[in-house]
Amino acid sequence: MLIRLIENLVSLGKDHIADLSLLDTINQDLKAAMLSKDVIVRDTLRMLIADIKRFEIDERVEADDKKVSDLINKNVKQRRDSIAQFKSGGREDLVATEEEQLNVILKYLPEQLSEEEIQKLVQEGIIAVSAESIKDMGKLMGHLKPIFEGKADMSTVSKLVKKLLS
Repeated sequence: MLIRLIENLVSLGKDHIADLSLLDTINQDLKAAMLSKDVIVRDTLRMLIADIKRFEIDERVEADDKKVSDLINKNVKQRRDSIAQFKSGGREDLVATEEEQLNVILKYLPEQLSEEEIQKLVQEGIIAVSAESIKDMGKLMGHLKPIFEGKADMSTVSKLVKKLLS
């Protein structure tokens, strides 16, 4: 059925899939996961969509791509925290499940920056805000957060900033 839908869209002469919002893409992927009986992807996307819908209801607004991306980042952070806690608790079965779910969610974020790119941008930020010591970390992180939003894990950036300012 999904293949037929794609064929119909392509036959119209325009790739409408490229025009889909992030939420529409997630919904399409959920339908595909349901058809292919991929339980991990299906359940993960359902949880993600539920978070988005909860936000829309609570705030009484429609989530745009920026807000959906923010919610995805929040889910990624929660998954990483869960993985760390499960590892420390010796629950490898739950670690594996969380890692699978994390991999599904990461597909919807922009391409992540490499460590070299992160380091270069942090060093540029240090110069831009004239940061000299750890006391300037808040000012520097405030400058860097919009730059790295969705492109890097902020805990990694924070560790690098501490290292460079110490």
